[in-house]
Amino acid sequence: MYKMEVKEPAIAYQKKFYTPQEYLELEKDSREKHEYYKGEIFAMAGASPIHNIIFKNTFGQLFIALKGKACQPYGSDLRLHIPKNTLYTYPDISIICGDIITSTEDEQAATHPIILIEILSPSTKNYDRGGKFMLYRAISSLKEYILIDSETVHVEQFYINSNGLWELQEYNSPDKNFEMTSLGIQLLVSDLYSGCTFPQP
Repeated sequence: MYKMEVKEPAIAYQKKFYTPQEYLELEKDSREKHEYYKGEIFAMAGASPIHNIIFKNTFGQLFIALKGKACQPYGSDLRLHIPKNTLYTYPDISIICGDIITSTEDEQAATHPIILIEILSPSTKNYDRGGKFMLYRAISSLKEYILIDSETVHVEQFYINSNGLWELQEYNSPDKNFEMTSLGIQLLVSDLYSGCTFPQP
C-alpha cells in the first residue's frame, strides 16, 4: 500500500499491546504508516510502481468526475478510524461526502467514508478481500468497496443492493464502464490501467 513492495501487515513494535493514544503518539513521529487493531500495531510496507500508476489514474479520474460536487476523493495520507472495532488504517482512496467527520479519539482521522478503494498487491489481496473488508463493513456510512488488481485487469466492486446486502460485480475487460452506484458516476476500466503493462500469460 505504501512504498516499495506491499506485504501483509507485520507487527511493528516489541511491546505486546498499546493503547490507541500510545499508537497515535508513535504514529505522529513515524516516517512509515502503521495500522492499529485491538492493541497491536502493524507496519505497512510500500507500493510498487504499477500500484502508484493505478492510484494516480484512479484518483485523477475521481477528481475530474467529482469536481465541484459534495463528495471528494482523498488519498492514503488520510487516516481512517473505525471506533466499533478500533481499527486505524490508511485506505488507498477514501471518498467522503460533505465535511470530514473526525474521530473523537483522533482529530486527524476520518470516520465516515461512503466509498473505500484499495489497490491489491499479491501479498495483501487476501487480507483486503477478507479480514479488512469485514472490518470496513462496521462503517455505517460505507456504501461501496472497490478493489483494483495490480497484476491484471480486474476490478471488484462490492456495493449495498436494494435489499441492504453486499453484492459483487467484477470487471475484467478494459473497455467496460462501471458505475459507482452511490455517486452516480461512471469510470472506464481502461482509464484506471492507463500506462500499465502486464506480463503475457
